[in-house]
Amino acid sequence: MLPEDVLRDAPSYTPNPHELADLELLLSGAYAPLTGFLGRADLDALRRRGRLADGTQWPAAVTLAVPAELASELVLADPLRRTIILTDPEGAPVAALEVTDAWPSGERSYGVGGTVRAMGDGGRHTFQRLRRTPAEVRALLPPGRVLGVIADRPLHRPQLAQIAHAARTLAAHLLILIPVSGPGPDGLPTEALVRAIFAARDRLPPATIVALPLLNRGDELRDAMLRSKVAASYGVTHVLSTGGTLSGGGLRVLVPRELAYDNRDGQWRWRDDIPPRNRRLAMAPAEIDDLLDRGFPLPEWHTPPAVAKELVRARPPRRHRGLVVFFTGLSGSGKSTIARGLADSLRESGDRTVTLLDGDVVRRELSAGLGFSKADRDRNVRRIGWVAAEIGRHRGMAVACPIAPYEAARAAVRAMASEAGAGFVLVHVATPLEVCEQRDRKGLYARARAGQLRGMTGIDDPYETPADAELTVDTTTMTVSEAIGVVLADLVENGWVEPKLA
Repeated sequence: MLPEDVLRDAPSYTPNPHELADLELLLSGAYAPLTGFLGRADLDALRRRGRLADGTQWPAAVTLAVPAELASELVLADPLRRTIILTDPEGAPVAALEVTDAWPSGERSYGVGGTVRAMGDGGRHTFQRLRRTPAEVRALLPPGRVLGVIADRPLHRPQLAQIAHAARTLAAHLLILIPVSGPGPDGLPTEALVRAIFAARDRLPPATIVALPLLNRGDELRDAMLRSKVAASYGVTHVLSTGGTLSGGGLRVLVPRELAYDNRDGQWRWRDDIPPRNRRLAMAPAEIDDLLDRGFPLPEWHTPPAVAKELVRARPPRRHRGLVVFFTGLSGSGKSTIARGLADSLRESGDRTVTLLDGDVVRRELSAGLGFSKADRDRNVRRIGWVAAEIGRHRGMAVACPIAPYEAARAAVRAMASEAGAGFVLVHVATPLEVCEQRDRKGLYARARAGQLRGMTGIDDPYETPADAELTVDTTTMTVSEAIGVVLADLVENGWVEPKLA
Protein backbone atom coordinates (compact mmCIF):
# COMPACT_ATOMS: atom_id res chain seq x y z
CA MET A 1 0.00 0.00 0.00
CA LEU A 2 1.43 3.37 -1.02
CA PRO A 3 1.62 6.15 1.60
CA GLU A 4 -0.99 8.88 1.24
CA ASP A 5 1.65 11.59 0.77
CA VAL A 6 3.09 9.67 -2.20
CA LEU A 7 -0.33 9.52 -3.83
CA ARG A 8 -1.01 13.16 -3.04
CA ASP A 9 2.24 14.38 -4.59
CA ALA A 10 2.36 11.98 -7.56
CA PRO A 11 2.06 13.40 -11.09
CA SER A 12 -1.09 12.56 -13.05
CA TYR A 13 -1.50 11.48 -16.64
CA THR A 14 -4.48 10.67 -18.88
CA PRO A 15 -3.74 7.65 -21.12
CA ASN A 16 -5.13 7.42 -24.64
CA PRO A 17 -8.45 5.56 -25.18
CA HIS A 18 -6.76 2.23 -26.00
CA GLU A 19 -4.59 2.40 -22.90
CA LEU A 20 -7.57 3.36 -20.72
CA ALA A 21 -9.46 0.33 -22.08
CA ASP A 22 -6.50 -1.91 -21.21
CA LEU A 23 -6.33 -0.28 -17.77
CA GLU A 24 -9.99 -1.09 -17.05
CA LEU A 25 -9.45 -4.70 -18.13
CA LEU A 26 -6.36 -4.95 -15.89
CA LEU A 27 -8.23 -3.57 -12.89
CA SER A 28 -11.25 -5.83 -13.40
CA GLY A 29 -9.14 -8.99 -13.63
CA ALA A 30 -10.10 -9.63 -17.25
CA TYR A 31 -6.38 -9.66 -18.15
CA ALA A 32 -5.42 -12.03 -15.32
CA PRO A 33 -2.74 -13.02 -14.49
CA LEU A 34 -1.47 -9.56 -15.49
CA THR A 35 -1.57 -7.00 -12.67
CA GLY A 36 -0.19 -4.07 -14.65
CA PHE A 37 1.40 -2.82 -17.86
CA LEU A 38 4.25 -4.93 -19.21
CA GLY A 39 7.90 -3.95 -18.78
CA ARG A 40 10.82 -4.49 -21.15
CA ALA A 41 11.71 -7.99 -19.97
CA ASP A 42 8.16 -9.24 -20.53
CA LEU A 43 7.90 -7.51 -23.90
CA ASP A 44 11.21 -8.98 -25.08
CA ALA A 45 10.17 -12.47 -23.95
CA LEU A 46 6.78 -12.06 -25.61
CA ARG A 47 8.41 -11.13 -28.93
CA ARG A 48 10.87 -14.02 -28.79
CA ARG A 49 8.85 -16.85 -27.27
CA GLY A 50 5.23 -15.79 -27.10
CA ARG A 51 5.42 -15.96 -23.31
CA LEU A 52 6.12 -13.56 -20.46
CA ALA A 53 9.55 -13.52 -18.82
CA ASP A 54 8.40 -15.98 -16.12
CA GLY A 55 7.16 -18.43 -18.75
CA THR A 56 3.45 -17.58 -18.45
CA GLN A 57 1.59 -17.84 -21.72
CA TRP A 58 0.19 -14.50 -22.88
CA PRO A 59 -1.07 -13.54 -26.36
CA ALA A 60 -0.14 -9.87 -26.96
CA ALA A 61 1.55 -6.76 -25.58
CA VAL A 62 -0.32 -4.58 -23.08
CA THR A 63 1.64 -1.34 -22.83
CA LEU A 64 1.47 2.27 -21.65
CA ALA A 65 3.42 5.24 -23.06
CA VAL A 66 3.88 8.58 -21.30
CA PRO A 67 5.50 11.88 -22.38
CA ALA A 68 9.29 11.98 -22.09
CA GLU A 69 9.11 14.86 -19.58
CA LEU A 70 7.01 12.78 -17.18
CA ALA A 71 9.29 9.76 -17.56
CA SER A 72 12.39 11.84 -16.76
CA GLU A 73 10.74 13.02 -13.53
CA LEU A 74 10.12 9.41 -12.53
CA VAL A 75 13.69 8.30 -13.28
CA LEU A 76 15.05 11.02 -10.99
CA ALA A 77 12.50 10.37 -8.25
CA ASP A 78 13.01 8.38 -5.07
CA PRO A 79 12.25 4.69 -5.89
CA LEU A 80 9.36 4.76 -3.41
CA ARG A 81 7.80 7.70 -5.22
CA ARG A 82 7.86 6.46 -8.80
CA THR A 83 4.10 6.59 -9.03
CA ILE A 84 1.74 8.02 -11.66
CA ILE A 85 -1.93 8.69 -11.02
CA LEU A 86 -3.78 7.58 -14.16
CA THR A 87 -6.93 9.59 -14.79
CA ASP A 88 -9.93 9.46 -17.09
CA PRO A 89 -10.46 12.21 -19.72
CA GLU A 90 -12.27 14.35 -17.12
CA GLY A 91 -9.27 14.17 -14.79
CA ALA A 92 -10.79 11.82 -12.21
CA PRO A 93 -8.26 9.34 -10.73
CA VAL A 94 -8.74 5.79 -11.95
CA ALA A 95 -5.58 3.99 -10.81
CA ALA A 96 -2.13 4.41 -9.32
CA LEU A 97 0.69 2.97 -11.43
CA GLU A 98 3.81 1.97 -9.48
CA VAL A 99 6.46 2.36 -12.18
CA THR A 100 9.16 -0.34 -12.12
CA ASP A 101 10.50 0.12 -15.65
CA ALA A 102 10.81 2.97 -18.17
CA TRP A 103 12.40 3.06 -21.63
CA PRO A 104 12.36 5.24 -24.78
CA SER A 105 9.52 4.15 -27.07
CA GLY A 106 9.25 7.07 -29.50
CA GLU A 107 10.57 10.50 -30.36
CA ARG A 108 8.99 12.17 -27.33
CA SER A 109 7.58 9.24 -25.36
CA TYR A 110 8.63 6.51 -22.95
CA GLY A 111 7.12 3.12 -22.31
CA VAL A 112 6.45 2.44 -18.64
CA GLY A 113 5.70 -0.81 -16.90
CA GLY A 114 4.42 -1.61 -13.43
CA THR A 115 1.54 -2.70 -11.25
CA VAL A 116 -1.74 -0.78 -11.22
CA ARG A 117 -4.07 -0.31 -8.26
CA ALA A 118 -7.61 1.00 -8.49
CA MET A 119 -8.43 4.42 -7.04
CA GLY A 120 -11.79 6.00 -6.35
CA ASP A 121 -14.81 4.34 -7.92
CA GLY A 122 -12.98 3.59 -11.17
CA GLY A 123 -14.97 6.20 -13.10
CA ARG A 124 -18.60 6.27 -14.18
CA HIS A 125 -19.93 5.07 -17.50
CA THR A 126 -23.18 4.70 -19.35
CA PHE A 127 -24.73 1.29 -18.64
CA GLN A 128 -22.55 1.00 -15.56
CA ARG A 129 -24.65 -1.96 -14.34
CA LEU A 130 -23.39 -4.03 -17.28
CA ARG A 131 -19.68 -3.45 -16.59
CA ARG A 132 -19.19 -6.47 -14.37
CA THR A 133 -15.92 -8.12 -13.39
CA PRO A 134 -15.10 -11.68 -14.50
CA ALA A 135 -15.51 -12.91 -10.92
CA GLU A 136 -18.98 -11.37 -10.67
CA VAL A 137 -20.10 -12.90 -13.97
CA ARG A 138 -18.67 -16.36 -13.32
CA ALA A 139 -20.59 -16.44 -10.04
CA LEU A 140 -23.82 -15.91 -11.99
CA LEU A 141 -23.24 -18.49 -14.71
CA PRO A 142 -24.85 -21.93 -14.50
CA PRO A 143 -22.53 -24.95 -14.64
CA GLY A 144 -21.67 -26.37 -18.03
CA ARG A 145 -20.83 -24.85 -21.39
CA VAL A 146 -20.91 -21.12 -21.99
CA LEU A 147 -21.33 -19.77 -25.52
CA GLY A 148 -19.70 -16.36 -25.94
CA VAL A 149 -20.75 -13.86 -28.60
CA ILE A 150 -18.83 -10.60 -29.07
CA ALA A 151 -21.59 -8.33 -30.32
CA ASP A 152 -19.85 -5.33 -31.87
CA ARG A 153 -22.72 -4.87 -34.36
CA PRO A 154 -26.52 -4.98 -33.93
CA LEU A 155 -28.09 -8.43 -34.10
CA HIS A 156 -30.35 -8.90 -37.11
CA ARG A 157 -32.41 -12.00 -37.81
CA PRO A 158 -29.58 -14.00 -39.49
CA GLN A 159 -27.26 -13.50 -36.50
CA LEU A 160 -30.08 -14.20 -34.04
CA ALA A 161 -30.87 -17.47 -35.81
CA GLN A 162 -27.19 -18.52 -35.80
CA ILE A 163 -26.84 -17.74 -32.09
CA ALA A 164 -30.01 -19.63 -31.19
CA HIS A 165 -28.91 -22.66 -33.23
CA ALA A 166 -25.42 -22.72 -31.66
CA ALA A 167 -26.75 -22.35 -28.10
CA ARG A 168 -29.32 -25.10 -28.70
CA THR A 169 -26.78 -27.48 -30.28
CA LEU A 170 -24.26 -27.00 -27.45
CA ALA A 171 -26.89 -26.87 -24.69
CA ALA A 172 -24.90 -23.84 -23.54
CA HIS A 173 -25.71 -20.71 -21.58
CA LEU A 174 -25.31 -17.57 -23.70
CA LEU A 175 -22.96 -14.76 -22.71
CA ILE A 176 -23.15 -11.60 -24.84
CA LEU A 177 -20.03 -9.41 -24.65
CA ILE A 178 -20.63 -5.87 -25.96
CA PRO A 179 -17.61 -3.64 -26.74
CA VAL A 180 -18.41 -0.19 -25.31
CA SER A 181 -15.26 1.94 -25.67
CA GLY A 182 -15.82 3.88 -28.87
CA PRO A 183 -17.88 3.40 -32.02
CA GLY A 184 -18.13 -0.09 -33.47
CA PRO A 185 -17.10 -1.14 -37.00
CA ASP A 186 -20.18 0.56 -38.47
CA GLY A 187 -19.70 3.79 -36.53
CA LEU A 188 -22.70 3.21 -34.26
CA PRO A 189 -22.28 4.96 -30.86
CA THR A 190 -21.81 2.48 -28.04
CA GLU A 191 -24.97 3.53 -26.21
CA ALA A 192 -27.01 2.89 -29.36
CA LEU A 193 -25.33 -0.49 -29.84
CA VAL A 194 -26.27 -1.57 -26.30
CA ARG A 195 -29.88 -0.45 -26.83
CA ALA A 196 -30.02 -2.36 -30.13
CA ILE A 197 -28.72 -5.55 -28.48
CA PHE A 198 -31.32 -5.25 -25.71
CA ALA A 199 -34.02 -4.68 -28.34
CA ALA A 200 -33.24 -8.16 -29.68
CA ARG A 201 -33.11 -9.82 -26.27
CA ASP A 202 -36.58 -11.38 -26.48
CA ARG A 203 -35.41 -13.25 -29.60
CA LEU A 204 -32.33 -14.70 -27.88
CA PRO A 205 -31.99 -17.75 -25.65
CA PRO A 206 -31.57 -16.95 -21.91
CA ALA A 207 -28.46 -14.78 -21.79
CA THR A 208 -26.11 -12.82 -19.55
CA ILE A 209 -25.03 -9.48 -21.06
CA VAL A 210 -21.76 -7.77 -20.17
CA ALA A 211 -20.30 -4.46 -21.40
CA LEU A 212 -16.53 -4.46 -21.92
CA PRO A 213 -13.93 -1.86 -22.98
CA LEU A 214 -12.82 -3.75 -26.09
CA LEU A 215 -11.33 -1.42 -28.70
CA ASN A 216 -10.19 -2.16 -32.23
CA ARG A 217 -6.55 -1.15 -32.51
CA GLY A 218 -6.09 -1.81 -36.22
CA ASP A 219 -4.19 -5.05 -35.57
CA GLU A 220 -6.78 -7.73 -36.27
CA LEU A 221 -4.78 -10.69 -34.95
CA ARG A 222 -3.75 -8.90 -31.73
CA ASP A 223 -7.33 -7.79 -31.10
CA ALA A 224 -8.60 -11.32 -31.68
CA MET A 225 -6.11 -12.91 -29.29
CA LEU A 226 -6.87 -10.44 -26.50
CA ARG A 227 -10.62 -10.73 -27.01
CA SER A 228 -10.39 -14.50 -26.72
CA LYS A 229 -8.34 -14.12 -23.54
CA VAL A 230 -10.94 -11.77 -22.05
CA ALA A 231 -13.82 -14.05 -23.08
CA ALA A 232 -12.13 -16.99 -21.36
CA SER A 233 -11.68 -14.95 -18.17
CA TYR A 234 -15.47 -14.45 -18.09
CA GLY A 235 -16.08 -18.20 -18.24
CA VAL A 236 -16.67 -18.65 -21.97
CA THR A 237 -15.92 -22.17 -23.22
CA HIS A 238 -17.08 -21.77 -26.84
CA VAL A 239 -17.15 -18.58 -28.90
CA LEU A 240 -19.30 -17.97 -31.94
CA SER A 241 -17.71 -16.13 -34.84
CA THR A 242 -20.18 -13.55 -36.17
CA GLY A 243 -17.68 -11.86 -38.50
CA GLY A 244 -14.05 -10.78 -38.30
CA THR A 245 -11.13 -12.75 -36.92
CA LEU A 246 -11.23 -14.81 -33.73
CA SER A 247 -8.32 -16.61 -32.15
CA GLY A 248 -9.14 -19.61 -30.00
CA GLY A 249 -6.85 -18.93 -27.04
CA GLY A 250 -8.00 -22.25 -25.53
CA LEU A 251 -11.62 -21.71 -26.60
CA ARG A 252 -13.59 -23.66 -29.17
CA VAL A 253 -14.37 -21.30 -32.06
CA LEU A 254 -17.61 -22.01 -33.91
CA VAL A 255 -17.87 -20.76 -37.49
CA PRO A 256 -21.55 -21.02 -38.50
CA ARG A 257 -22.78 -21.93 -41.94
CA GLU A 258 -24.36 -19.18 -44.00
CA LEU A 259 -28.09 -18.70 -43.50
CA ALA A 260 -30.71 -17.47 -45.95
CA TYR A 261 -34.34 -16.40 -45.61
CA ASP A 262 -36.85 -18.91 -46.97
CA ASN A 263 -39.65 -17.11 -48.81
CA ARG A 264 -41.88 -20.16 -48.55
CA ASP A 265 -42.45 -20.00 -44.79
CA GLY A 266 -40.48 -16.97 -43.55
CA GLN A 267 -37.82 -19.00 -41.71
CA TRP A 268 -34.03 -18.66 -41.69
CA ARG A 269 -32.29 -21.87 -42.73
CA TRP A 270 -28.93 -23.01 -44.01
CA ARG A 271 -28.50 -21.39 -47.40
CA ASP A 272 -27.86 -24.64 -49.31
CA ASP A 273 -31.09 -26.15 -47.98
CA ILE A 274 -33.24 -23.56 -49.81
CA PRO A 275 -33.80 -23.52 -53.58
CA PRO A 276 -32.20 -20.39 -55.11
CA ARG A 277 -35.56 -19.03 -56.33
CA ASN A 278 -36.97 -19.16 -52.77
CA ARG A 279 -34.14 -17.63 -50.76
CA ARG A 280 -33.01 -14.14 -49.79
CA LEU A 281 -29.46 -13.64 -48.58
CA ALA A 282 -28.58 -11.67 -45.47
CA MET A 283 -28.01 -7.98 -46.14
CA ALA A 284 -24.46 -6.67 -45.98
CA PRO A 285 -23.69 -3.91 -43.44
CA ALA A 286 -23.22 -1.45 -46.33
CA GLU A 287 -26.74 -2.20 -47.60
CA ILE A 288 -28.20 -1.58 -44.14
CA ASP A 289 -26.25 1.67 -43.79
CA ASP A 290 -27.47 2.83 -47.20
CA LEU A 291 -31.12 2.28 -46.29
CA LEU A 292 -30.67 4.16 -43.02
CA ASP A 293 -28.76 6.99 -44.73
CA ARG A 294 -31.58 7.47 -47.26
CA GLY A 295 -34.35 7.17 -44.69
CA PHE A 296 -35.81 3.91 -46.04
CA PRO A 297 -37.24 1.33 -43.59
CA LEU A 298 -35.26 -1.80 -42.83
CA PRO A 299 -37.18 -4.84 -44.12
CA GLU A 300 -38.88 -6.83 -41.36
CA TRP A 301 -37.82 -10.15 -42.88
CA HIS A 302 -34.24 -9.17 -42.07
CA THR A 303 -34.42 -6.94 -38.96
CA PRO A 304 -36.80 -7.17 -35.97
CA PRO A 305 -38.88 -3.97 -35.69
CA ALA A 306 -37.55 -3.18 -32.19
CA VAL A 307 -33.96 -3.35 -33.44
CA ALA A 308 -34.82 -1.27 -36.52
CA LYS A 309 -36.38 1.38 -34.27
CA GLU A 310 -33.15 1.73 -32.27
CA LEU A 311 -31.05 1.93 -35.42
CA VAL A 312 -33.23 4.64 -36.91
CA ARG A 313 -32.97 6.61 -33.65
CA ALA A 314 -29.18 6.34 -33.73
CA ARG A 315 -28.74 6.78 -37.50
CA PRO A 316 -31.48 9.03 -38.81
CA PRO A 317 -31.43 9.89 -42.51
CA ARG A 318 -28.38 11.91 -43.44
CA ARG A 319 -30.47 15.03 -44.00
CA HIS A 320 -31.39 14.94 -40.29
CA ARG A 321 -28.00 13.86 -38.95
CA GLY A 322 -25.24 15.98 -37.50
CA LEU A 323 -22.55 16.94 -40.02
CA VAL A 324 -19.09 18.49 -40.03
CA VAL A 325 -18.07 20.08 -43.34
CA PHE A 326 -14.33 20.65 -42.98
CA PHE A 327 -12.54 22.81 -45.55
CA THR A 328 -8.76 22.61 -45.82
CA GLY A 329 -6.35 24.39 -48.15
CA LEU A 330 -3.61 26.99 -48.42
CA SER A 331 -4.06 30.56 -47.29
CA GLY A 332 -5.71 32.41 -50.18
CA SER A 333 -7.17 29.27 -51.71
CA GLY A 334 -10.72 30.54 -51.23
CA LYS A 335 -11.80 28.08 -48.53
CA SER A 336 -13.06 30.73 -46.07
CA THR A 337 -15.05 32.52 -48.78
CA ILE A 338 -16.63 29.25 -49.95
CA ALA A 339 -17.35 28.18 -46.37
CA ARG A 340 -19.09 31.47 -45.56
CA GLY A 341 -21.11 31.30 -48.76
CA LEU A 342 -22.10 27.70 -48.07
CA ALA A 343 -23.20 28.57 -44.53
CA ASP A 344 -25.25 31.53 -45.80
CA SER A 345 -26.93 29.41 -48.46
CA LEU A 346 -27.86 26.71 -45.96
CA ARG A 347 -29.20 29.28 -43.50
CA GLU A 348 -31.39 30.77 -46.22
CA SER A 349 -33.04 27.40 -46.87
CA GLY A 350 -33.73 26.90 -43.17
CA ASP A 351 -33.27 23.12 -43.43
CA ARG A 352 -30.21 23.07 -41.19
CA THR A 353 -28.91 24.74 -38.03
CA VAL A 354 -25.50 25.93 -39.23
CA THR A 355 -22.48 27.11 -37.22
CA LEU A 356 -19.52 28.63 -39.11
CA LEU A 357 -16.13 28.10 -37.45
CA ASP A 358 -13.96 30.52 -39.41
CA GLY A 359 -10.21 30.07 -38.96
CA ASP A 360 -9.42 33.69 -38.07
CA VAL A 361 -12.37 34.02 -35.69
CA VAL A 362 -11.50 30.76 -33.96
CA ARG A 363 -7.90 31.92 -33.57
CA ARG A 364 -9.13 35.04 -31.84
CA GLU A 365 -11.88 33.57 -29.67
CA LEU A 366 -11.09 29.88 -29.08
CA SER A 367 -7.34 29.60 -29.60
CA ALA A 368 -6.07 32.95 -28.31
CA GLY A 369 -2.46 32.60 -27.20
CA LEU A 370 -1.55 29.82 -29.60
CA GLY A 371 1.29 30.43 -32.03
CA PHE A 372 2.03 28.84 -35.39
CA SER A 373 4.35 26.01 -34.40
CA LYS A 374 3.31 22.54 -35.55
CA ALA A 375 2.12 21.69 -32.03
CA ASP A 376 0.05 24.88 -31.75
CA ARG A 377 -1.44 24.42 -35.21
CA ASP A 378 -2.47 20.90 -34.24
CA ARG A 379 -4.03 22.19 -31.02
CA ASN A 380 -5.96 24.82 -32.95
CA VAL A 381 -7.33 22.29 -35.44
CA ARG A 382 -8.22 19.81 -32.70
CA ARG A 383 -10.07 22.50 -30.76
CA ILE A 384 -12.04 23.34 -33.87
CA GLY A 385 -12.69 19.64 -34.38
CA TRP A 386 -13.94 19.15 -30.84
CA VAL A 387 -16.39 22.05 -31.09
CA ALA A 388 -17.53 20.91 -34.55
CA ALA A 389 -18.07 17.34 -33.31
CA GLU A 390 -20.17 18.56 -30.38
CA ILE A 391 -22.31 20.57 -32.78
CA GLY A 392 -22.72 17.42 -34.88
CA ARG A 393 -23.53 15.34 -31.79
CA HIS A 394 -26.63 17.51 -31.32
CA ARG A 395 -27.61 17.16 -35.00
CA GLY A 396 -26.42 20.56 -36.13
CA MET A 397 -24.08 21.32 -39.02
CA ALA A 398 -20.63 22.77 -38.40
CA VAL A 399 -18.74 24.40 -41.27
CA ALA A 400 -15.04 24.82 -40.47
CA CYS A 401 -12.28 26.30 -42.62
CA PRO A 402 -8.82 26.30 -41.04
CA ILE A 403 -5.71 25.70 -43.16
CA ALA A 404 -5.27 22.35 -41.31
CA PRO A 405 -2.02 21.47 -43.09
CA TYR A 406 -1.28 18.20 -41.27
CA GLU A 407 -2.88 14.86 -42.02
CA ALA A 408 -2.78 13.60 -38.42
CA ALA A 409 -4.78 16.55 -37.10
CA ARG A 410 -7.38 16.22 -39.89
CA ALA A 411 -7.70 12.50 -39.13
CA ALA A 412 -8.24 13.32 -35.46
CA VAL A 413 -11.10 15.68 -36.35
CA ARG A 414 -12.68 13.00 -38.56
CA ALA A 415 -12.46 10.55 -35.64
CA MET A 416 -14.06 13.07 -33.24
CA ALA A 417 -16.98 13.55 -35.62
CA SER A 418 -17.42 9.79 -36.03
CA GLU A 419 -17.34 9.22 -32.27
CA ALA A 420 -20.02 11.89 -31.88
CA GLY A 421 -22.24 10.06 -34.38
CA ALA A 422 -21.93 12.87 -36.94
CA GLY A 423 -21.04 12.76 -40.61
CA PHE A 424 -17.78 14.22 -41.87
CA VAL A 425 -17.11 15.72 -45.29
CA LEU A 426 -13.56 16.85 -46.00
CA VAL A 427 -13.38 19.46 -48.77
CA HIS A 428 -9.89 20.09 -50.14
CA VAL A 429 -9.70 23.53 -51.75
CA ALA A 430 -6.78 22.62 -53.99
CA THR A 431 -5.98 26.02 -55.47
CA PRO A 432 -2.25 25.97 -56.47
CA LEU A 433 0.31 27.88 -54.44
CA GLU A 434 1.16 30.28 -57.26
CA VAL A 435 -2.49 31.33 -57.55
CA CYS A 436 -2.76 31.80 -53.79
CA GLU A 437 0.39 33.96 -53.86
CA GLN A 438 -1.04 36.14 -56.60
CA ARG A 439 -4.10 36.82 -54.46
CA ASP A 440 -2.15 37.32 -51.16
CA ARG A 441 -4.87 39.53 -49.70
CA LYS A 442 -3.15 39.68 -46.30
CA GLY A 443 0.39 40.08 -47.63
CA LEU A 444 1.50 36.93 -45.83
CA TYR A 445 3.25 35.26 -48.76
CA ALA A 446 5.19 38.43 -49.58
CA ARG A 447 6.41 38.68 -45.99
CA ALA A 448 7.33 34.98 -45.95
CA ARG A 449 9.30 35.30 -49.21
CA ALA A 450 11.11 38.30 -47.74
CA GLY A 451 12.06 36.31 -44.64
CA GLN A 452 9.90 38.45 -42.37
CA LEU A 453 7.50 35.62 -41.50
CA ARG A 454 8.43 32.10 -40.47
CA GLY A 455 6.32 28.94 -40.61
CA MET A 456 4.18 29.99 -43.58
CA THR A 457 2.32 26.98 -44.98
CA GLY A 458 3.46 26.30 -48.54
CA ILE A 459 6.65 28.35 -48.19
CA ASP A 460 8.76 27.07 -45.30
CA ASP A 461 6.20 24.79 -43.67
CA PRO A 462 4.63 21.83 -45.49
CA TYR A 463 1.04 21.31 -46.53
CA GLU A 464 0.20 17.59 -46.49
CA THR A 465 -2.23 17.08 -49.38
CA PRO A 466 -5.29 15.06 -48.30
CA ALA A 467 -5.65 11.64 -49.84
CA ASP A 468 -9.06 11.07 -48.25
CA ALA A 469 -11.01 14.21 -49.22
CA GLU A 470 -14.65 13.57 -50.11
CA LEU A 471 -14.53 16.54 -52.49
CA THR A 472 -11.75 18.53 -54.19
CA VAL A 473 -12.30 22.04 -55.52
CA ASP A 474 -9.83 24.27 -57.42
CA THR A 475 -10.88 27.93 -57.49
CA THR A 476 -8.28 29.00 -60.09
CA THR A 477 -10.86 29.49 -62.84
CA MET A 478 -14.02 29.14 -60.77
CA THR A 479 -16.19 31.91 -59.38
CA VAL A 480 -17.19 31.91 -55.74
CA SER A 481 -20.79 31.13 -56.66
CA GLU A 482 -19.71 28.21 -58.81
CA ALA A 483 -17.51 26.79 -56.04
CA ILE A 484 -20.33 27.08 -53.49
CA GLY A 485 -22.64 25.37 -55.97
CA VAL A 486 -20.22 22.45 -56.38
CA VAL A 487 -20.03 21.87 -52.63
CA LEU A 488 -23.77 22.27 -52.16
CA ALA A 489 -24.49 19.87 -55.02
CA ASP A 490 -22.21 17.26 -53.44
CA LEU A 491 -24.03 17.57 -50.10
CA VAL A 492 -27.40 17.21 -51.86
CA GLU A 493 -26.22 14.24 -53.96
CA ASN A 494 -25.01 12.39 -50.86
CA GLY A 495 -28.18 13.08 -48.90
CA TRP A 496 -26.82 15.55 -46.34
CA VAL A 497 -29.01 18.41 -47.56
CA GLU A 498 -32.55 18.49 -48.97
CA PRO A 499 -32.60 19.44 -52.66
CA LYS A 500 -34.14 22.82 -53.37
CA LEU A 501 -37.41 22.78 -55.24
CA ALA A 502 -37.37 24.67 -58.52
